[in-house]
Amino acid sequence: MAENLTLPPLLMLAGIGLLAAIAQWSAWRVRLPAILFLLVFGILVGPVTGVLDPDELFGDLLFPIISLSVAVILFEGAMTLKLSELREIGSIVRNLVTIGALVTWLITAVIAYYAVGFEFDLALLFGAMVVVTGPTVIVPMLRTVRPVKKVADILRWEGIVIDPIGALLAVLAFDFYLASRKLEAFDEIFQLFLLVVFVGTAIGLVFGFGLSFILRKHWLPEYLRSPFTLLMVFVAFALSESLEHESGLLAVTVFGMVMANRPGIDVDDILDFKESLAILLISGLFIVLAARIDVDGLIAVGWPSLIVVAGIIFIARPISVFLSTWGSDLTLGERFLISWIGPRGIVCAAVAAIFALRLEQEGAPGAELLVPLAFLVIISTVVLQSLTSKPLAQWLGVRESAPSGFLIVGGGRVGRMLAKTLKDNDVRVIVSASDWDHVSQARMDGVETYFGNPISDHADRYLDLSGIGNLISLSGRANFDALAAQHFRRMFGAEHLYELPTSAEGHQDAKHRITGRLRGKRLFGEDVSHNQLLGCLINGWETKTTGLTEAFTLEHYLEKYRENAVILFLVDTSDRLRLVTDEDQWRPGPGWRVVSLVNPQVGDP
Repeated sequence: MAENLTLPPLLMLAGIGLLAAIAQWSAWRVRLPAILFLLVFGILVGPVTGVLDPDELFGDLLFPIISLSVAVILFEGAMTLKLSELREIGSIVRNLVTIGALVTWLITAVIAYYAVGFEFDLALLFGAMVVVTGPTVIVPMLRTVRPVKKVADILRWEGIVIDPIGALLAVLAFDFYLASRKLEAFDEIFQLFLLVVFVGTAIGLVFGFGLSFILRKHWLPEYLRSPFTLLMVFVAFALSESLEHESGLLAVTVFGMVMANRPGIDVDDILDFKESLAILLISGLFIVLAARIDVDGLIAVGWPSLIVVAGIIFIARPISVFLSTWGSDLTLGERFLISWIGPRGIVCAAVAAIFALRLEQEGAPGAELLVPLAFLVIISTVVLQSLTSKPLAQWLGVRESAPSGFLIVGGGRVGRMLAKTLKDNDVRVIVSASDWDHVSQARMDGVETYFGNPISDHADRYLDLSGIGNLISLSGRANFDALAAQHFRRMFGAEHLYELPTSAEGHQDAKHRITGRLRGKRLFGEDVSHNQLLGCLINGWETKTTGLTEAFTLEHYLEKYRENAVILFLVDTSDRLRLVTDEDQWRPGPGWRVVSLVNPQVGDP
C-alpha cells in the first residue's frame, strides 16, 4: 500500500461524498453500473495512493457503520421479494434462484477450496457470497445489450429475486461457519446455528408484523414513515445482535420480507427514501470498502484468484443455467446468452465486506482474501460481460432490432388514447404514471404500465424498457416533461423524444418558456396541444385508421376532414409506424394508412 497522506477527517468525509457523487454521475453518463466506478475510486484513494485509510479514519466505529449500512441494503433487497411474484415469474426463474443458486454455490466453493486453499467451510461461505447478481448491475447491461424480451425478462427477474435469497443464504452460511469455529461437536454447532436462526427470525417477524400494524393503522404521519422505518431497521439489527451475535443481518432480511408481503401496506415511498439514502450512505460505503482491499495479498495469491473468477464465469454459471433451463422452450442461443450474463453487484460486495471484517476479528485464516476476491469477481464480471454481451447477443441472433416501442409519460385520457392506438397497431407501449386511477384504467385497456416515476432510481432498476426506443412526454407539466426528455435523451437519442405541450405554454412569455433544446419534438403539428386533444376526446372524437389509394390521396383526406381530424400516426407500406411532428415532413402514398383522431359526425370516405 502507498504511504498514507495526512488529511483532516472532515475533508476526508467530504471527499468520500464527492467521489460518490462523481461515480454515480459517471455511471449515468456511460450507462454502466455505478458499483464499478465506486470500487475503482475506492481502490485509487485506498491501496493505490494511500490517501484514505478507513481503519484509521473511523477507528472502532468502522465495523458498526459498515454493519448498519449492510443492514439497510439487505432490508431494501428483502422488501422487493414478494412471494406472490415468486409464484408467478415462471419455472425458469424459480429454477435459477433455487437450483441454479445451489449449483453456483457448490461449484464456486469447490473451485475456491482447491485453487486458493480456503478451508472448506470458508470456501462454502465465499461461494454463498458470490451467488447473487442483482438488478443494479443487470438492468444497465440489458439496456445496452438489448436481448430478446424473454431473455431480458428472465435476467431482470433473476437479479431482483436472487438479491434477498442470496443474501439470506450467505448469512446462514456465515452463521454456520462461526458456529463450527467455536464448537467442535456437530450437535453443538447445529444447536448454536439454530439459536442464531431462531433469534434473527423471531426479531425480524416481531418488527415486521409490528411496523406493518402501525402503518396499516396510520399511527405515523406520512413524513415519518420512511425515517421511522429506517430507525426500526437499525433497532432490529442492534437488538438481534445484542441477543445473539451474527443474527442481526438475518433479522433485517426477515423484517423486509414481512413488510413486502403484508397485505394493505404500501412500501413504495419507503423504497424511494432508501434510494435517496443510497447516494449518501451506500455509495460512500463502497468507496470505503474498496479502500480496504489488500491488493498485495491478492497479488500474492496470483493465478489462483483468476482461476476462481474464470471458474465462476465459465463453469459455475453455464452449468447452473443449463440445468435450470432443462426442458424449457428456450433456444440454445438464448441459454448461452443467459449463461454469459451474470455480473455480481452491491449485495455481493456488502456481504463480503461485513463478513470479512468479522472473520478478521475472529482471526480466521484466509479471511483477508474474501473482500479482494469478491471485488475481483465483481469488477471482472461487470467489465468483461459489459464489453462482450452485445456482440455475443448479435452473433447468437438473440438481440432485438432497433427498439421501436414507446414509453408514454402521463396516464391521462390523451396518453391512454395514444397508448391504445399504438397497441392496436402492434407496437409495444408502456404507460408510466403516479396516479393509480390512470394506471388501472390503462391496464383495463390491455396496455403495459409502470406505477411510479419513470425517472426514479426504482424505475432504473425495475422498469423493463426492452424493445422501447421512443419517449412521449405528456404529463401536462412542462417542467417534468422537459426533465423526462433529458433523462431519456442519452438512452433513446434526441430524435426519438416527443412531447405534447399544454395550450397554456403557447401564450407564455419567452422568458418563462423552457428552451426548445431541452425538449422533445412537438407532436401532431404546431397548432395541436394536449388540452385540444383532451377536448376532442370529451366531445366524443374517436381514433380511426384510413387507407390511402391512388384515388384517395392524403390531399383528398385533408380536404374531406379539414378541422374534424388530427392526424396522429402514419403507417407506411412496410407497416412501419411514423409519428407526425412539427419537424418531420412525410410524403405518404398509396398503401399507406393514416391513423387519426376524428369527429365521428364526419362520414367515412
